[in-house]
Amino acid sequence: MSLRPGGTGVAREDAFVHPALFYRGDSEYLAGTVPFVRAGLDAGEPVAVAVPGPRTAQLKGALGAAAGQVTWVDMAEAGRNPGRIIPGVLRHFADRHAGGRVRIIGEPVWPGRSATEYPACAQHEALINLAFAGHEATILCPYDVARLDPVAIADARATHPVVIDRYGPHPSGDYAPHRVIGRYNLPLPEPAESAGAVAMAFDIDALPLVREFACHWGARFGLGTGAVGDLELAVNELAANSCLHGGGSGTARLWSENGHVVCEVSDAGTIIDPLAGRRPADMSPNGGRGILMVNHLADLVRVHTGPDGTTIRVYMSTQSPGLS
Repeated sequence: MSLRPGGTGVAREDAFVHPALFYRGDSEYLAGTVPFVRAGLDAGEPVAVAVPGPRTAQLKGALGAAAGQVTWVDMAEAGRNPGRIIPGVLRHFADRHAGGRVRIIGEPVWPGRSATEYPACAQHEALINLAFAGHEATILCPYDVARLDPVAIADARATHPVVIDRYGPHPSGDYAPHRVIGRYNLPLPEPAESAGAVAMAFDIDALPLVREFACHWGARFGLGTGAVGDLELAVNELAANSCLHGGGSGTARLWSENGHVVCEVSDAGTIIDPLAGRRPADMSPNGGRGILMVNHLADLVRVHTGPDGTTIRVYMSTQSPGLS
């Protein structure tokens, strides 16, 4: 597996470079990632590697002493919610090194991602192209073609303008990130009858009540104290957005699903900005939080928006102590 000089597989004059690395097995993984990292270090570029934990040990071992020059992020933790990756991992690193090109390996799609998580992963990969347009950054995204579903590989061709495989880099003829964003903007499936869903309508006067409702049922469905506090913050942000931007009112629902408490807020508004909740912003209590704050608090966020309204679904693991 080979790359052209610079280790990106594409011309260096491009401001933002976003190739997908298709690999089979450990040897192809290392052959595609290690030279990429070394080329960045040799060029004096800040380098970050955000991959699932087991891959970190492999890469550190292959890089040897050079591993100490790299910023390492466990993607299975920092990126368990795909909506958090752009603001909390990629832009967080790039913005710290503004003024020059940065180089990042980001692996948000790995075997073991659930069917519930995957649509958010695919949309994330598409949205990187919007979030980094014009930025001096190279983000290489590895895909395990031997173990991932063929749909994930097809989506990778649509979300990356260049594909690198054992034959080298080549343009993707299927590149169409907006098509992927739209394809996964679908109505979210209804909870199973056994999930025990409960619902509450609210308006701006009922915001304290909807917070109490979420805390009560979050605890009843199994969240610990810290996670209940995070859920309260998330619900407050979403419900306030509904009152301010979604027609003045909304509906909150909660239920239990596969080791998570799921909280859903629906209203009559439409989200126009595809990067809503993914742009870095001031996280202070003075504002600038909204969906971004929710992305940082939750284990997963799914969104469906359209002319008939918006539904935002937040997943909080019952095994997590919460961030509070």
